[in-house]
Amino acid sequence: MSTAELLKQAGEYAKSDPKRAVQIYNDILAQQQNKDASNSEQAEALRHQETALVKLGELYRDQHNAEGVADVINKSRAFMSSTAKAKTAKLIRTLLDFFSLIPDSRDIQMQVLQTNIEWAKQEKRIFLKQSLETRLVGLQLEALQYKPALTLIDSLLTELKRLDDKMVLTEVHLLESRVYRGIGNFPKAKAALTSSRTAANSIYCPPYLQAQLDLQSGILHAEDKDYTTAYSYFFETFENMSSQDDPNALLALKYMLLCKVMLNMPEDVTLLLSIKLATKYAQLRDVESMRAIARAHKNRNLADFEQALKDYQQELSSDITIRTHLSALYDTLLEQNLLRIVEPYSIVEVEYVAQQVGQGRQAVEQKLSQMILDKVLHGVLDQQRGILLVYDEPAPDNTYSAAIDTLEQVGKVVDSLYAKTVKIA
Repeated sequence: MSTAELLKQAGEYAKSDPKRAVQIYNDILAQQQNKDASNSEQAEALRHQETALVKLGELYRDQHNAEGVADVINKSRAFMSSTAKAKTAKLIRTLLDFFSLIPDSRDIQMQVLQTNIEWAKQEKRIFLKQSLETRLVGLQLEALQYKPALTLIDSLLTELKRLDDKMVLTEVHLLESRVYRGIGNFPKAKAALTSSRTAANSIYCPPYLQAQLDLQSGILHAEDKDYTTAYSYFFETFENMSSQDDPNALLALKYMLLCKVMLNMPEDVTLLLSIKLATKYAQLRDVESMRAIARAHKNRNLADFEQALKDYQQELSSDITIRTHLSALYDTLLEQNLLRIVEPYSIVEVEYVAQQVGQGRQAVEQKLSQMILDKVLHGVLDQQRGILLVYDEPAPDNTYSAAIDTLEQVGKVVDSLYAKTVKIA
């Protein structure tokens, strides 16, 4: 039976008898090249083996067998050593993409990448090595392994700047920005993003990569509390990703809704979800979670806000950007509720305030202390008696500013007199 017929037979067995299909694919891969065959026959045999590799990987992917995919990638090395380098890179990227549809496969994928990076170094396949290292950095970022990611990024950047590969340089600088943002170093995150944009401006930037750059720009602007600019970047990302049916479009939409809430415009959330691009996401739980947050914020209701955080814990807590900004929003909402409750009183029990706001006494006491220190609230906490003494906002004392103005004027007079003395002399 010819190799083409074996491939067809394996394809038929793929669903009815996967084990038999795996055996056939492995038999095709185990076939030795006939050295006496013509160049066209050898090329055809290589094509069949390449097809068998990809089909075997697809079979393991559909079975969610990460170890099987890893085994296919390792088997492919013998095949890759006899193919063109560009074709090798494409094949290995195709096989590695199968991991993305297999749950909990990140650790195995990282092991496979590290093994193949070493192999690429030995074979002196520089571009393949850089491609694999870039992918490994992305996985280390997902796994929150920031230190090894930065070490790998440094070595990658040194090589890429020497080779002047703008496309990969754009991707690596973007990953660098995301890593620095993960460890909280925002100045370096912004600098890396600027470098990424500079590299992207000198080449044709694919839509997906441009969307990633806009998304990162929006995240960094949001960290600076510039939610208006952040919203515009997220909107660009959402439009770009929606046109490509990218699942990350939902994340960009959530960030847009978050910006509206943070800008004290929760009523715009419903309006935003009525636009054509957003309608297909409107009924998803991720969007419902942001809608619940917007309702709670609009009503200034702390209990509803806490209930939304509890009901949609997975949707609101899994993303660090949303979690960070909602934490700040919660503090602001708690502050506003505390000010509203204590405003009518000159003396009020802390226990009563805690009951009204639905929080523990210790948490409320700590928040009131912080508000007094920040001069948001004028008063004194009497912990011994468990009461809060609320004062009226003190009238501004202009004595110091007036004294400084007077001294500035005196300085000008003295300078003028000195100038005149110099002229007379």
